[in-house]
Amino acid sequence: MLEQILCIDDDPITLMLCKKVISKSEFSNEIITAQNGEEALLHFNTLKYTNSKNNVNKKPELIFLDLNMPVMGGWEFLDHFTSEDYAEFNTANVIVLSSTIDPEDLAKAKKYPIIIDFLSKPITIPMLEYLKRKIDI
Repeated sequence: MLEQILCIDDDPITLMLCKKVISKSEFSNEIITAQNGEEALLHFNTLKYTNSKNNVNKKPELIFLDLNMPVMGGWEFLDHFTSEDYAEFNTANVIVLSSTIDPEDLAKAKKYPIIIDFLSKPITIPMLEYLKRKIDI
């Protein structure tokens, strides 16, 4: 079981569904959410700049990321997140969750080594079982 997962999506229903499915499948102890890439980066900045020993252990091990969001979308988030500014958090793997699987997006995802899979929404228990095997949980 993972300690913490971050779900980044602008749709509150998708976030609620993610929380319910992840909790039911005992995939993670804690699920945190952000409504766009900017909000997610603010979370990481808070972890980075708050001098608390608890924060060191509170970084997400896995990120479920939507691509199309207002304010800051998934690609822009990834550009920032994979920069040196966030290097200490790049141990988190990223699963792209998208409502449409565009071949161009699949090709673009290959340039980000932290993306370990590209899956179609909504998240399901069989999908989480597949990910447990893939990332050896």
